[in-house]
Amino acid sequence: MPLDQTGKISFDDIYTAPDPRAFFGTLRGLDYQIPQLAKPYFSTLIESYREDRQVAEPTVLDVGCSYGVNGVLNRCDTTMDELFEHYGEADSLDHEELLARDRQLVRSNGGATGVRFVGLDASVPALEYAHAAGFLDETIPADLEANEPDPEQQDLLDEVDLVVSTGCVGYVTEKTLTRIARGARPWMAHFVLRMFPYEPVAEGLAELGYQTASIHGVFKQRRFASAEEQAQILDTLSTAGVDPQGLETEGWLYAQLHLSWPHGAATGLESALSTLRERG
Repeated sequence: MPLDQTGKISFDDIYTAPDPRAFFGTLRGLDYQIPQLAKPYFSTLIESYREDRQVAEPTVLDVGCSYGVNGVLNRCDTTMDELFEHYGEADSLDHEELLARDRQLVRSNGGATGVRFVGLDASVPALEYAHAAGFLDETIPADLEANEPDPEQQDLLDEVDLVVSTGCVGYVTEKTLTRIARGARPWMAHFVLRMFPYEPVAEGLAELGYQTASIHGVFKQRRFASAEEQAQILDTLSTAGVDPQGLETEGWLYAQLHLSWPHGAATGLESALSTLRERG
């Protein structure tokens, strides 16, 4: 498989299919797990925001959401292993049958009530499926690296309370995240691969009055897809001054969790930070 400009394997084709079967089928073989590991951290932040701001239904923007994986994990209180099994059993279904099955999944497992999920991604097919299935309430099909949000997109961004991501930072930079932050000043939680520095994002957000904290610990994203990919990433980490020993040298890509929020935004976030640091 070809490497992309970052040195990682290119998975472009699995993000633009009309449904998530290729996405889950490919990533299952690589033990993809970062959304599952992120789930309790996002849940803690959502509940902290709800209590601190007295917002009954926080709006969560998932950046680089693809097929709404973080949305369905929280909304249906399911797991990545269950989703891998769910889509692994769907080979014989046509598109409409799969969509009906996923709508039933949402109806029968409404675990995260009182949360509105909005997805931002450049892949229109992925967003359309996630919205039609009920994994996402609203979608923003946009490349905010290249373009300013249009008025309709900006209206949605102005309603966002929290911003989350599980692997898109590095492809998405401070350009996108500062464009999101300018309006509603949402809290942010980003799981970022160790090969990508978060400092440019933190500096860009600081100009908008944000502060940033990193949670101690590392989180497995997935296994390397090939020896070539691992060698390239190890070289990238070395160039960046990041020690891969005992982590990426053992065959896994690892991420770190970074939180950014406006100065003086909320006392409730301090309690959430304490909880997250203990968990991390």
